[in-house]
Amino acid sequence: MTITTRFAPSPTGYLHVGGARTALFSWLYARKNGGTFILRIEDTDLERSTQESVDAILQGMDWLGLGYDEGPYYQTQRFDRYKEVIQQLLDSGHAYYCYCSKEELETLRNGQMANKEKPRYNGKCRDHTVAVEGREPVIRFKNPVDGVVVIPDLVKGDITVANKELDDLIIARGDGTPTYNLTVVVDDMDMGVTHVIRGDDHINNTPRQMNILAALGAPLPKYAHLPMILGSDGARLSKRHGAVSVMQFRDDGYLPEALLNYLVRLGWSHGDQEIFSIDEMIEFFELDDVNGSASTFNMEKLLWLNHQYIMNSDPEHVAKHLLWHIEQRGINPADGPALTDVVKAQRERSKTLVEMANASIYFYKEFDAYDEKAAKKAFSEGSNEVLQRVYEEFAVVSDWQGETLQQIIVNLAESLSLNMGKIAQPLRVAICGSGVSPAIDVTLSLLGKEKTLFRIRRAINYLQTY
Repeated sequence: MTITTRFAPSPTGYLHVGGARTALFSWLYARKNGGTFILRIEDTDLERSTQESVDAILQGMDWLGLGYDEGPYYQTQRFDRYKEVIQQLLDSGHAYYCYCSKEELETLRNGQMANKEKPRYNGKCRDHTVAVEGREPVIRFKNPVDGVVVIPDLVKGDITVANKELDDLIIARGDGTPTYNLTVVVDDMDMGVTHVIRGDDHINNTPRQMNILAALGAPLPKYAHLPMILGSDGARLSKRHGAVSVMQFRDDGYLPEALLNYLVRLGWSHGDQEIFSIDEMIEFFELDDVNGSASTFNMEKLLWLNHQYIMNSDPEHVAKHLLWHIEQRGINPADGPALTDVVKAQRERSKTLVEMANASIYFYKEFDAYDEKAAKKAFSEGSNEVLQRVYEEFAVVSDWQGETLQQIIVNLAESLSLNMGKIAQPLRVAICGSGVSPAIDVTLSLLGKEKTLFRIRRAINYLQTY
């Protein structure tokens, strides 16, 4: 059997963390088993679905690197097929027209709730539909009334639901448009989905969908319901807990591999290993190892993991993602050193790409003012003369290399009987605008001779009027 999984988001908002983890687990299971991974956009909610949300989902999947083998399919392009299946269910006696008005249903619901009963349709039109002139009927699925549905869940174990607990759900609205539980069943059946991996908020839908599949004579996929992701306060993860949109993590300076690594560990483990390459995730992933209880999202742990990836990933790969942040700041990367060299210089001190980009602007653009605190500390008595000597020594250097420049500073410190900090710190503030940068030799090498000399001269002029 060829394994086929799918990720089927509704385009009513951004791609959120929970959806991204579902997509990742579905993708990993398909890749692990040499199967097919499908992307399906469930856009039948015409009032809430937007093209902007579709674009956000596609952008998020692309940024995460979760490539799909088929799709994206759109449910709005399959209405004729849904209509065909609905008619098939009507013809076989597994569905019926319901003319009950909204007012009748509301009265029924209120009465059931007053009696502390579970609100459900009472089956009034199930066996004796009476047409009501001028009223467009909905179509309901005739759910079995006896027996049970057993979901052999691959994460949570067997889940048993009595059919009498399931009412006759609507599969087509009065205007003829199909509802979620019908379209999902038809799509999974037509696309040959063998494993439905999704959030456990869908558990209530699963027995209904299994009954519709049985009525259609279709094979049942295997189900794996993933536990929800909680915030630090134990409530379901939401905007108030911080970034929940996948692309917000991009904007905040996270590498996609770091987020994927973090998400895969939310409910899944392989021994005590914390850091996984994508290939290792594919190799080790098993649904049997997914934990059935909820996981808590920890931003500090993700930040730690991101720093590990920034430090240990191929600098060219990190530079590719840093480029977006550099350009967002109106910087042309051609105006300074190669981004791969910047990554090598800054990766130890940067937990996010936002930190790295902000700390690297001075390599590409002139700064308007010195950091007041750093300048007050570094520009002390005698700094002007020190910078003048540095300028004179640097001006005659033909081979602008970090080692050469470092030796010049060492020699100057000896000749002036100063410790290195008395030269390096005024120089650092002069060329960077602040008291923080990579090692001074690395900083000088990346900045280049022309910018270095210009900024030292500017600092000398500043100190003369200080």
